[in-house]
Amino acid sequence: MSPAEPLILFYAPGASSMAPHIALHEIGSPFEGRPVSFRKDDNRTPEFLALNPEGKVPLLLIGGRPLTEVAAILFYLARRRPGAGLWPDDLEAQAHVVSWMSFIASSVHPARRQGLEHAREVYALADGRLGGGWAAGAYSVADIHLFRLFWRFRNSLHPPAGEFPNLEAHYQRMMARPAVRKTLEIEAAAGYELPA
Repeated sequence: MSPAEPLILFYAPGASSMAPHIALHEIGSPFEGRPVSFRKDDNRTPEFLALNPEGKVPLLLIGGRPLTEVAAILFYLARRRPGAGLWPDDLEAQAHVVSWMSFIASSVHPARRQGLEHAREVYALADGRLGGGWAAGAYSVADIHLFRLFWRFRNSLHPPAGEFPNLEAHYQRMMARPAVRKTLEIEAAAGYELPA
């Protein structure tokens, strides 16, 4: 892994690719961002499918080599720049980050597809698990991944104030981070195409 290898992130504004987009700004590595329009089927072109046959984002090119899946890309970026503090040094803390990433991918991410009531139950679980701090005790890629999903849930479904107090506090801490604000600004300028 050479930190000098060029990075290209293919992202769809507001989609899961927002998490690696934030992480790239957090680590400060130069990269090229390429917005992908689902409406225009950018993810179905032969060129894109040659890089990722699933036609999904995020897609990170590392020196031209494709890497897919949010958790894998977040792990790679955190380890690419250890000084950014997105991956803990302690073994147990690392295991907690992996635990959160697994929970987010297996339970939180698909929750909305199973109905609003199920999604509320899953977010209530996440809220209780989170408590009043960062997901794994200190800021990490798990917080970035969790934020992206709650950002979408919060801004599309507008849960009542106080329903998820720990997630709301986490959201506010994340919104105060320059990397998050920069990513949201770039993605909003490119234009959101996600369904409500």
